[in-house]
Amino acid sequence: MQPDSSDATWRTSSFSGNGASCVEVKITPSVIMVRDTKNRAAATLAFRPDEWEAFLAGVRHGEFNLPTTHDH
Repeated sequence: MQPDSSDATWRTSSFSGNGASCVEVKITPSVIMVRDTKNRAAATLAFRPDEWEAFLAGVRHGEFNLPTTHDH
């Protein structure tokens, strides 16, 4: 099921530079969508607001950080 997203705008992070190698996010009250800027016609991921908040909390707490060369 593809959510209706006609009333929202796709946004790219200001950290992405020219936005060509990043993801875009579209936020509506009922769904948060994520797509690849290099292939906008490909599948779009959709998250419920509670799932999105859990993901953001994980990012803030470093759960997705890549290991450094010191972490063997």
